[in-house]
Amino acid sequence: MNISSNTAFPTRQDVAEVIEALESAPNGLSVPELMSRVNLRKGRIEKTIALLALESPAPIAKHESKWQLTAARLSEHFWQRAARLTALRREEQTQMQKYVGLTEGHMAFLISALDGDPTLVKPPTLPSLPSQIDPRLLQDAITFLRRTSLDFEPRKIWPAGGMPQYGVKGKIAAEHQPQTGKALCVWGDAGWGGLVRQGKFHDGRFADELVEACVKLFREWNPQVGPTWVTCIPSLRHPNLVPDFAARLAAALNLPFHIVLAKTDHRPEQKTMANSIQQAHNIDGSLAICVDRLPRRGPVLLVDDMVDSRWTFTVAAWLLRTHRGGEVWPLALAQTGHDQ
Repeated sequence: MNISSNTAFPTRQDVAEVIEALESAPNGLSVPELMSRVNLRKGRIEKTIALLALESPAPIAKHESKWQLTAARLSEHFWQRAARLTALRREEQTQMQKYVGLTEGHMAFLISALDGDPTLVKPPTLPSLPSQIDPRLLQDAITFLRRTSLDFEPRKIWPAGGMPQYGVKGKIAAEHQPQTGKALCVWGDAGWGGLVRQGKFHDGRFADELVEACVKLFREWNPQVGPTWVTCIPSLRHPNLVPDFAARLAAALNLPFHIVLAKTDHRPEQKTMANSIQQAHNIDGSLAICVDRLPRRGPVLLVDDMVDSRWTFTVAAWLLRTHRGGEVWPLALAQTGHDQ
């Protein structure tokens, strides 16, 4: 367990970036507009402006939906208070770590931590917990964790500021959106997550068990107007990883596989983009479609290893559907949980 000072208060860098963005916008900025200008998570931006607005006098103020700078400047007392609260959090963290490491005396520890007298409480006599795990129970737990999948909804509106390189903004037409997608697991979970991580970062190839799991997922999903072919999201960093998996999945589903999308240039990894608007702008113009490779019109299963902000699937589906493509059914091995 690790609690950084960043989780309690915005950092000086966070505050500097938000204030710099507001300085460049005399009419103020909304939270979505701030997201497009600073590479911070939505939650970090909201926490930063909320704490700045609580200062007296406050260096920012809200007018309708936009935040503007005031004549006040942020006092050093703000950072002194941040240091005190961060120190308190670290002390609490140390207590939690000590508690986790105990082999006995848990109740006495808690009572003492709450300024009570542990000698006044007689704990109940309980049998010791087993030190060994029943292999059958472990297998049952793994089977249970691997029986689920997660839906992810299509994005219906382009990000604030649109996608200038693609020339789109506002609402995404229904006929250009993907269908509701499926993710096999959550990244790093105790079901399929570990096998996905191993394939991506250690083996350089996703295991055949993941192909079998996705076949099972697909058949249980049973999308209506089902896909007639399979394609995948391209990558310049790992050019063979997802295509290899998608090709094996297509073969297992008895569907043709066609590579029709191309990555046009190197961009920073999506995980370095802190919010969904930054992720959208990072993708803008980076995907293209090879029209001469497109098969006959028909619904397609669109495969990728990860889904987070959903912008990659959104752009890929828009490209496919605006170039005589049918319905797009997204399928990802893992959901990262960073959708903001």
